[in-house]
Amino acid sequence: MRAIAPALAIGNTVVLKPDPRTSVSGGLLLQQLLVAAGLPEGVFHVVPGQADAGEALCTHPKVAMIQFTGSTAVGRKIGALAGGHLKKLSLELGGKNSLIILDDADLDIAASNAAWSAFLHQGQICMASGRILVHESIHDQLLERIVAKAGGLPLGDPSASECAIGPLIGEPQATKARALVDAAVAEGAMLVTGGKNTGAFFTPAVLTGVKPGMRAFEEEFFAPVASLTKFRTDEEAIDLANATEYGLSAAIISNSTSRALAIGERLNTGLLHINDQTVVDEVVNPFGGRGNSGNGTSIGGPANWDEFSQWQWVTIKDTPIQYPF
Repeated sequence: MRAIAPALAIGNTVVLKPDPRTSVSGGLLLQQLLVAAGLPEGVFHVVPGQADAGEALCTHPKVAMIQFTGSTAVGRKIGALAGGHLKKLSLELGGKNSLIILDDADLDIAASNAAWSAFLHQGQICMASGRILVHESIHDQLLERIVAKAGGLPLGDPSASECAIGPLIGEPQATKARALVDAAVAEGAMLVTGGKNTGAFFTPAVLTGVKPGMRAFEEEFFAPVASLTKFRTDEEAIDLANATEYGLSAAIISNSTSRALAIGERLNTGLLHINDQTVVDEVVNPFGGRGNSGNGTSIGGPANWDEFSQWQWVTIKDTPIQYPF
């Protein structure tokens, strides 16, 4: 809806091609709700299908602009299609976002922010904290608090019981997350709690000792995993946070706003949050990433005008000009 609503409000017609796994909840049901709310027929369409349906839409001559939210790999393919047909393109892709916790941070607040940004929506958010960078002097105390929070999150079917952690999008994603956790342990990291999968369910995991070069440090989990990495200096924290092909969101927790801002201005991210976590989204503000997190475009607030419309220069002469020829 972040893209659909402003595109409609500005005056466009919209065609939505949802993920095949969410064609009803993420497509057809939405269409019914918009029609019930009074949206004229023919203004919003849903085209369920596989990749070939998406490719057909991307190359159709009557499609003027493409907005894609999904993986970086698919984003590259769509970018190639859009470029080949000179179409306007907005990409919202993946992220390996860093939550930096400095040595002067309030540990209880830091633990709450870390757990929320790692486990919210089962970690299936592009802004999730994929790296929790912790000053070595507070690592053990913070680890204990995060482990306690992970163990206190009930796992289950949200339609049948009260729970904090539901299933992932499907069993293959849970299997992939388990493989990534197992690889981290094999490479020298420590699994402190969780990390078990049954069907599409995945117990909240806490890893520590994760280092650059490990798959867990480089790749998105898209699962409820808190991955901790120690640092000694602010400079090292900056280097660790920037050691990624992505550039979506980052957050810094510190009792010194000036110190946090000094670090933040050197981070290669489209979103920066001081004394908050990485999963912050407000529709009134521009949202977009750098590097492999997007193509430099933003959606939200005033940015919507540039995204979903095009400039037209109009002149009117009150008195016709007599040109030399």
